[in-house]
Amino acid sequence: MTNFAVSGVLAVFAGALVALLAFVPFVAISYRRRGGLTIWRTLLWAGAAVYFWAIWTYTLIPLPSSQVYSCAGVNLQPFAFVDDIRAAVAVSGRYLTDPVVLQVALNVMLFAPLGFFLRVLGGRGIVVAGLAGLLASGLIETTQLTGVWGIFPCAYRVFDVDDLIANTSGALLGSLLAFAVPAQHRGVEKAPDAEKPRPVTRRRRLLGIVCDVVGTWLVGFAVATVLQAALVLLGGDAVSESAHGLASIGGTLAAAVVWLIVVLGTGRSIGDIATRVRFTDGVLPTWAARLLRFVTGAGAYTLLAALPVPWSYTAIVLALVTVALVFVWRDGRGLTGWIGRRRLVDDRAGVVSPSMDQGESRA
Repeated sequence: MTNFAVSGVLAVFAGALVALLAFVPFVAISYRRRGGLTIWRTLLWAGAAVYFWAIWTYTLIPLPSSQVYSCAGVNLQPFAFVDDIRAAVAVSGRYLTDPVVLQVALNVMLFAPLGFFLRVLGGRGIVVAGLAGLLASGLIETTQLTGVWGIFPCAYRVFDVDDLIANTSGALLGSLLAFAVPAQHRGVEKAPDAEKPRPVTRRRRLLGIVCDVVGTWLVGFAVATVLQAALVLLGGDAVSESAHGLASIGGTLAAAVVWLIVVLGTGRSIGDIATRVRFTDGVLPTWAARLLRFVTGAGAYTLLAALPVPWSYTAIVLALVTVALVFVWRDGRGLTGWIGRRRLVDDRAGVVSPSMDQGESRA
């Protein structure tokens, strides 16, 4: 695999990891700042996460091998690339495909998305884009110049002031290109209709379920990782073999307890809260309705999936039934709504009657 491909794979992997970690907060913020979540904006944020890492992987990787290490030079003369381009083109006669021209163009293009994302996603103008491009490029060039801050004895890539100029120009260009995006889709300012109630759709309900699944997995994984590290450190080799199992159980219980506390305290799961939906009153007392919400949701699924076979198959059954029932009603109320005779509504809506019109509610 080429170095270019390796850098791309690393950027995609790191960006996907960041997107996964930020998924639930991203959904929650989107519903509160913009009133909902669009595929367009989701793809933009995911692209920004990958792009952030691509800047570092394509400019710093591959690191040199100690066997073939050689010190690189320094160019402190601004716009030296102009003379380089003239000399190269005079020999090749190619104005657009000469490697020297392409190198400058790629340095500009590499930082153009930075200015674009800063304006579209962050609502920042051309001045901030230029400063961000200059600072990011300066940090990269300095990292190369110092041999990754002293890890290597000298610079392993050329410190080039022209790279600073090209990168900053790219960020400025990207900021200007962002004007092509309609103004209502740019920035992080709260949308005027952010507090306007929206219909609860199946897609929105499935998004809430995904938030719960991702959230329980992340909490369980984080707690299990910390517990396993603590057990190994405290017990050494004596508990290293059993540490994984104990940590896994601890992570599962921690995730279930977090979801239980949230559901019993609010009547909603974290996925419900993120997507701004709530259940109307039904036929059950409040405490029973909230307990039902837990045992038909991601918290209970986490506990069931941790049981030994064949009991763990009940988690699969719960998941299949939950997803299937999402498509029975337009609001995707699922088991909780079906058993408790409750409807799903936007939490920005006023008091809604718990009465259910089956003919209107079913698909």
